[in-house]
Amino acid sequence: MRFRPCIDVHNGKVKQIVGSTLRDEGDKAKENFVSERDGAYYARLYRRDGYRGGHVILLNPASSSQYEATRRQAESALAAWPGGLMLGGGVNDENAEHFLDAGASHVIVTSFVFRDGKINETNLQRLLAAVGREHLVLDVSCRRLGDGYRIVTDRWQKFTDLELTPQVLDQLADSCSEFLIHAVDAEGKASGPEEDVLHMLGVWDGIPVTYAGGVRNFEDMKTIRRIGRGRVDVTVGSALDLFGGTMKYDKIRHFLAESDEQAVRRT
Repeated sequence: MRFRPCIDVHNGKVKQIVGSTLRDEGDKAKENFVSERDGAYYARLYRRDGYRGGHVILLNPASSSQYEATRRQAESALAAWPGGLMLGGGVNDENAEHFLDAGASHVIVTSFVFRDGKINETNLQRLLAAVGREHLVLDVSCRRLGDGYRIVTDRWQKFTDLELTPQVLDQLADSCSEFLIHAVDAEGKASGPEEDVLHMLGVWDGIPVTYAGGVRNFEDMKTIRRIGRGRVDVTVGSALDLFGGTMKYDKIRHFLAESDEQAVRRT
């Protein structure tokens, strides 16, 4: 299990929000934390500590009056660590290469690929032609609906017809290098991780997967490592002291090293 840091940008500010409250209308969201520091500060911190593969997410749509401020903030983070961070939020085949040129190692895509509730194969192929599988991460973030979890799009506001299952991951894995999965109902709530999602990811043996949503403390990280069988990487946002929480960022490296040592002893 690896730690994958995050830089979420909304209305031009680095923030931590409650994911299920995000609304395009009025650029609204319930905020857990609004940073006085810019994206470049966090990128330099992650670069110092060698936490590659974190994600910078633009939480405003391109139609928003706040989008340009959000984009500039995100690109300042990419410039502070070229090749060290991924970028998502409104990415399509026309702007994906721009974000790679701005310093992103990968682009993260949801809505452009999942259109009208389904996988849009034409758009997926256009993305692959633009940036290649090696630079593409598919965000298959999900919310509970009935007995399962549906993939959601448009900044987590719209349900697709696709249930997140190992079969769907198999179907998509040949078209991307990684998956990013926010458990949206838990995102920003510090309510504990969605264990049903983790059980599914733990038995799926494919390309790298990063889980985000609900982490409160290091015990939750132990739960993710156990249920995810060490295969699932983790993002922590609101719970970190960097973003107003109680988990000490400086203890993450020790936690990961200790967990790796315990795993070696068990084998």
